[in-house]
Amino acid sequence: MSGGFVAIGVGLLAVLLVGYFGQRHLPPPKPTFIGLDLGTTFSCVGAYHPVSGNVTIFLTDQGSQCIPSVIAILPDNGTVLVGKAALNQAPAIPSANLIYDAKRFIGRSFQQTSDEDFQLIKDRYPFTIRLTPDRSRAFFEVVLSNGTSIFFSPEDVGAYILHYLRTTATNCLGRPVSRAVLSVPAEFDQVQRNATKKAAAKAGLDVWRVIQEPTAAAMAYGLHEEEGIQMVLVVDLGGGTLDVSLLNRQGGIFLTAAIAGNSYLGGQDFTHRLLNHILEKSNLTIEGNGNTTETEISDQVVLTSETSSEANTVPSPHLRSIDQATLQKLRLLADQVKIDLTDQEFIHIKMEMPVELDLNITKQTFNQINEDLFQKVLRPIEVVLEEVSLEREDVDEIVLVGGSTRVPRVREVIGEYFDRDLSNPPKVDPELAVATGVSVQAGILGGMWPLQVSAVEIPMKVRKIHVL
Repeated sequence: MSGGFVAIGVGLLAVLLVGYFGQRHLPPPKPTFIGLDLGTTFSCVGAYHPVSGNVTIFLTDQGSQCIPSVIAILPDNGTVLVGKAALNQAPAIPSANLIYDAKRFIGRSFQQTSDEDFQLIKDRYPFTIRLTPDRSRAFFEVVLSNGTSIFFSPEDVGAYILHYLRTTATNCLGRPVSRAVLSVPAEFDQVQRNATKKAAAKAGLDVWRVIQEPTAAAMAYGLHEEEGIQMVLVVDLGGGTLDVSLLNRQGGIFLTAAIAGNSYLGGQDFTHRLLNHILEKSNLTIEGNGNTTETEISDQVVLTSETSSEANTVPSPHLRSIDQATLQKLRLLADQVKIDLTDQEFIHIKMEMPVELDLNITKQTFNQINEDLFQKVLRPIEVVLEEVSLEREDVDEIVLVGGSTRVPRVREVIGEYFDRDLSNPPKVDPELAVATGVSVQAGILGGMWPLQVSAVEIPMKVRKIHVL
């Protein structure tokens, strides 16, 4: 009998030694699952790597980790472009051929929406939005140069974006990948979740789990493993939306206690205020009417910080008219200035053509022209706390998500409200937090070593409170 135990012990030791040397000397297995963040404004894809425990958000062939959630339909042949490639076509195609914000429509029914309210929704966009005969779903119509109409459902738009991200992951991993975990907003009901999964299926993805964006963000920060954390407030401020979720964590279980948000507040609004400021300071006016979209910055635009005066050129007393193409350049210019002001006190703008600009934008000016918008960020926070009768000091952890939470004044306003210092750089890029958390969950489902505690969501029917 003792000989049998010795044999078993030797066998176990051999297995452990093989595992030890294999772990140290053999290349780790490649991820078999990917995590996808299909966002309203930007989208990205990542994977959890075994052994190292690191998460990689993949760099696309467009040169960035996040791509705009946009498709463009070329009018001549109906070719569909995705992301930055779509935006680059904006000056050359009709505005009705550029579709964005499709996530706002996915799985959404309009049966209870009046004609007047639906018209208000349509008026926000330059592309054509129509309803199915029973008003259960919205879809988009694009007319080609030959007069032919082609139609896209919100799921179709999502599928193009997700297929591009899947291809990115395949190229980066060097092997085909289809199994995925997908994130959705906390307020999505089962119909909307299923519609998002349908978009993924059209992109050739096999979705094994759908998790809420706030839970994914909490996982990115490792809060599913930390002791002593019960109430987690997730503030997600993206390009066009603000969502605030209060999570109640009980062990490895996350419960959504309350949700509030402003569907029309985000970084695009900060950019628009700054653009108007630049136009006013430069005595510029826009010729005609029309919609604007972002394009590439001209090589003739220069951003520096060589001087410190608020404006070093006296504006002409006469207004100068600019066309839509120039306005598009100025809009992207304003967006870049907004980003650069995150860690600089002022930015010097110099633009030679097609209009001459020479002025400085200080961080103080940027904060002043947007202060009322920054204060609006607090309202959904107040609402979720009131909804569950929670005091500010009862919040154990504050998670800031979305690229617009990089704005220092946004972090400052939230920090002042909770009497906490939120000025330190977060350990996770806010724009990549959801994708990082989804990738962690994907790694857990894929059995990646070292195994981590999986976060579990308990489905809760929590009504999102809309705040303006």
